[in-house]
Amino acid sequence: MRRLLFVLLAASSFATSAFAALQPGAPAPLFTATATLGGNDYPFILADALKRGPVVLYFYPAAFTPGCTIEAHDFATAMPQFTALHATVIGVSRDGIAILKKFSVSECRSKFPVAADESGIITKEYDATIPTAPAYANRISYVIAPTGQIIYTYDDPDPADHVKNTMAAVKAWDLAHPAP
Repeated sequence: MRRLLFVLLAASSFATSAFAALQPGAPAPLFTATATLGGNDYPFILADALKRGPVVLYFYPAAFTPGCTIEAHDFATAMPQFTALHATVIGVSRDGIAILKKFSVSECRSKFPVAADESGIITKEYDATIPTAPAYANRISYVIAPTGQIIYTYDDPDPADHVKNTMAAVKAWDLAHPAP
């Protein structure tokens, strides 16, 4: 069943990757969501995370599918670099918190939180819903400046470059905004 889901999501993502996503310069919709880090639930509040530095917000279709697992591993591996740049990383999917608790520990390696958007409200606000499969988020990554403005958007169903590209955007922002 998971394999069939993956095939359907991949086909839908390829068909919709050119659809609208929030563009750089747009205000990032603020949200609070139930998140889990290392299997421990807590309320993730975007406004609070932005007070600490830029936020990498990435949407993914479903926990434990091949592409989403690769992407989670890649973000987990890169967390020391993101942390050094005072960046917060959070993944968001339409999965329930129970499955995300397991995903947070095993695939995210307890390095960064993932948030549940079961209602799809956050996914919709960020134009990250797959139009042909609205119960799932598209694979889209955003970098949000501490001002609340989106500074980078990357929309690609292939997980391979999401970490590399968001890291480059965070580094560029950091160079332009040196700490006092």
